[in-house]
Amino acid sequence: MSEQQTEETGDERPEARLERAVRAAEQALIEFEIAVETFRVEVENFSRLHHQKLGPMYSRLDELDALIAEAKAARSGDAEDLRRARDARSLVMPMPGVDELFHDWMGSQGISDDASAMLTDRPVRPPERVRPTEEVRRLYRELVRQAHPDLARDEAERERRDAFIARVNAAYARGEEQALRELAEEWAAGPVPEAVRQLNESEELYARLEWLARRKELLSALARELEDSAIGSMLRMAPEDPDRLLEEIAEQLLAQVSERESELAELAAP
Repeated sequence: MSEQQTEETGDERPEARLERAVRAAEQALIEFEIAVETFRVEVENFSRLHHQKLGPMYSRLDELDALIAEAKAARSGDAEDLRRARDARSLVMPMPGVDELFHDWMGSQGISDDASAMLTDRPVRPPERVRPTEEVRRLYRELVRQAHPDLARDEAERERRDAFIARVNAAYARGEEQALRELAEEWAAGPVPEAVRQLNESEELYARLEWLARRKELLSALARELEDSAIGSMLRMAPEDPDRLLEEIAEQLLAQVSERESELAELAAP
């Protein structure tokens, strides 16, 4: 009796139903992993842009807070004010050394374009914006569906897929559409995986389901960690337009800097 006939008569083997459940769980896990990796890349990119664009403003606020606390302590001489001044100063990042100060400013041809622009009042290039396009996302999802290591049936095939997916993730993180297209061609031209062995042993199928469940728990923990992080929380506030969120935060920080500078000027006045 064929498998189709078996299904129609309702006499399907329990192992066949279990195997379908395993396949469905595998695909669901891959989709979930794609979503988590996509969000991880977005958090990483937003974190870098946040640091590049707003880092100097946060540093300026810390410096102003230290200067204000020191000015108040100098006026009062109070022990508590002196303690607050020391604490505020400890939060200020130390002045960088020469090597750090000129990091990425000097190249093989001498001073970099950005450094030259800063010294000559020419416009400086804004921080590079790396956000995968819809086409990049589509290519990435298709590649992960095809080459995911969880679809391997032996250790050698898993290692091959692991190495390939690492390259896919790197290209996706950089938003490189052409690189992903080339990787898709490479995968299509690669060795054809051996036919998947039909699983007949219930113990093996149950063990696979248990492994998939543990993997889902690990990914869920990672997703929660990303979502609960400061950058992840900020990104979830404006998932469609994070650049605008950066602009709004920058405006708030500039207002705070202006307030602190006014307060410091009042304290410094005779």
